[in-house]
Amino acid sequence: MSRVTIAPEEDRLNTQIAFAIEIDKLKRIIRRNHLIDGSRRENTAEHSWYVGTLAMVLGEHAPPGTDLQRVVAMLLVHDLVEIDAGDTFIYDPVEVAAQPDAERVAADRIFGLLPPDQGSWMRELWDEFEARKTPEARFAKALDRFAPILANHHTEGGTWPLFKVKAAQVREKVRIIEEGSPSLGAYALELVELSVARGHLSE
Repeated sequence: MSRVTIAPEEDRLNTQIAFAIEIDKLKRIIRRNHLIDGSRRENTAEHSWYVGTLAMVLGEHAPPGTDLQRVVAMLLVHDLVEIDAGDTFIYDPVEVAAQPDAERVAADRIFGLLPPDQGSWMRELWDEFEARKTPEARFAKALDRFAPILANHHTEGGTWPLFKVKAAQVREKVRIIEEGSPSLGAYALELVELSVARGHLSE
């Protein structure tokens, strides 16, 4: 009796499909931020799509020579770890302290589902984003921080009053935006000051 085997290319495809099914779970991770129309909270998959698109639209505000294709790829994978680790509220010090270890474990499992060459590539993108040592990573992180500020400003403070976030805490996050894009950092700071003036963000 002959043994039926799976061709290597078919096995690779099955592995890729299993990963595709797994990352669909990102759609069920609900973030604190609301959509800009205020109708509901966004999920992490929507956030990843949004900031990836912002990288293309706002790419002229990146440092000269920035590889925008790499930035988009980085932003598409940067939050896949939330499938296991969940969304971290950046103004909660307890959650933030636990985040690195939880997300590293998640990265090991999730990127490990892929064929080794693709898993290594995506893990490299994720590690680069977290380290923020390249212009691409700093610009990607800037957009990741810029999007919630934009949303909160256009939803009368959004999560800021809800979670008693102060202006000084938000200004601290703006510094991360400035590191990746001075012009977007300046714009974000203007939004913060406008929100304070309108009473949507407390000093």
